[in-house]
Amino acid sequence: MKLLIRNGRVVHPVTGAVLLQDILAEDGVLALMDRGLEVEADQVIDVSGLVVAPGLVDMHVHLRDPGLTYKEDIITGCAAAARGGVTSMACMANTSPAVDCPEQVKYILDRARQGCGVQVHPIAALSRGLRGEEPTDAEALKAAGAVALSDDGNNVDNANLMRDVLIRARGLGLPVLCHCEDTSMVAGRAVNEGSVSRQLWLEGRPAIAEEIMVMRDAMLAEETGAPVHICHVSTARSVEIIRKMKKKKVPITCETCPQYFTLTEDEVLSKGSLARVNPPLRTQKDVDGIIAGLRDGTIDVIATDHAPHSAEEKARTLARAPSGMIGLETSLALSLTRLYHTGRMDLPSVMRRLSTNPADLLKLSRGHMSIGAVADLVIFDPDEEWTIDPEKFASKARNTPFAGRTVKGKVKYTIVRGNVIYRDQG
Repeated sequence: MKLLIRNGRVVHPVTGAVLLQDILAEDGVLALMDRGLEVEADQVIDVSGLVVAPGLVDMHVHLRDPGLTYKEDIITGCAAAARGGVTSMACMANTSPAVDCPEQVKYILDRARQGCGVQVHPIAALSRGLRGEEPTDAEALKAAGAVALSDDGNNVDNANLMRDVLIRARGLGLPVLCHCEDTSMVAGRAVNEGSVSRQLWLEGRPAIAEEIMVMRDAMLAEETGAPVHICHVSTARSVEIIRKMKKKKVPITCETCPQYFTLTEDEVLSKGSLARVNPPLRTQKDVDGIIAGLRDGTIDVIATDHAPHSAEEKARTLARAPSGMIGLETSLALSLTRLYHTGRMDLPSVMRRLSTNPADLLKLSRGHMSIGAVADLVIFDPDEEWTIDPEKFASKARNTPFAGRTVKGKVKYTIVRGNVIYRDQG
């Protein structure tokens, strides 16, 4: 199978180049890249005026499968990913039952083969049952196909357990992804501790709860030499802690999500439970700090923390509704709108955080635009305006605070291993 893509603005995230090129994908890999290719192909796509880039790699999603499939399942999650230009994603272990044994890892991999072609990579639980008491068998989980360990959704309060897991994971070459919020400071609390929590007469989740745990896990990484990845960074001070640790050559990386560089806690006042997420939306100062961290490379990755919930669950009061929002179908557009179209970051830098960096962190052979690389691609119009309408989503869920927002950047094609798995029908 040969696919020829003509006249694209090809983004090379590693080199930072944006070149007018044709691309030939043959047998699932990039075979040729040059201007004016004269070759025969089974399928030819003219993408004049469009951008061609490595497919997005979302290293932080919740697919709710098994056990919570009324919210989302692997098949619908893959369809949502394809619409958003995501060609690979790593799913968290907080399912029912938790992904804490090889059998659950294999279940996810088997289910993913029934999807549209988007690659699904299981992240296994760090502790049995996500209880933070006993480590899982990391070696067996890796052998079954897990790409990382995480109790995301739960902070690992037991520092000794975290230290032991980091040491074991280092020996296996498994990344450890950390949800950083001190449980004793945030349990049962819905929104950021600040002006909005006071207006609503609610106990808030203080920023320091995140920052304490970021510092702890950074220090454990420094002490053990084991890589640590901090999930969904939301505060300016967390960014500063990570920046200082990186300067000391501590093996620490981190991610943020579009909501943390786009929205503030004020969103809760108008969107209610749709704006409830863990960690919570913070202040404008924190938003500015997150953007600064993206610009200078302190923040390595933009992930979604795609967290589907039913309409009935999100219809509960703010204090009782579950936390989380979906993001697979909007992450590229929100990132382009907030970072690229404002002049804060260029296209290669944005795509590096959406594709190359997460692929490299998870040791996936994806996210690169070079001869011989896997032909996982997203083709998009960076300037096309559209209005986010959850009713048109492929996801089962509709819980986004971005409904009705106009954004710039529309996915036109999603390609996995040289096969078109999604085409925008307008």
